[in-house]
Amino acid sequence: MTHDGVRNVRSALAGLPAPYQPHRLATVNDHDVKVVTLDGEFVWHTHPDTDELFLVVSGRLTIQLRDGDVDLGPDDVFVVPRGVEHCPLAHGDVRAVLIERVGTTNTGDAGGDRTQPLRELD
Repeated sequence: MTHDGVRNVRSALAGLPAPYQPHRLATVNDHDVKVVTLDGEFVWHTHPDTDELFLVVSGRLTIQLRDGDVDLGPDDVFVVPRGVEHCPLAHGDVRAVLIERVGTTNTGDAGGDRTQPLRELD
């Protein structure tokens, strides 16, 4: 029996073209599982209607929060609660998995030129 829905996280991450361009790995109920590479500082933003889970696969990522930073390394997980302003800061090349409600925009309420559509993996 074959299962066409099998995806490999590391292979998906290796094929991403540029930082901060999320790609859908899978959808579970009403949440997207996304793969993304990060490099440098993103933008301060919130997601008013959903929590955002970060799972770092490789590299070092700081989730900057207004009341203090959260430092993550490989295999670390952190959930930014809905409505909490945050700004990811990648120290070099970071590869991560994100879980967010379907339809969540990467820049949340901030918008701007860093906003990217959710792309599908090839």
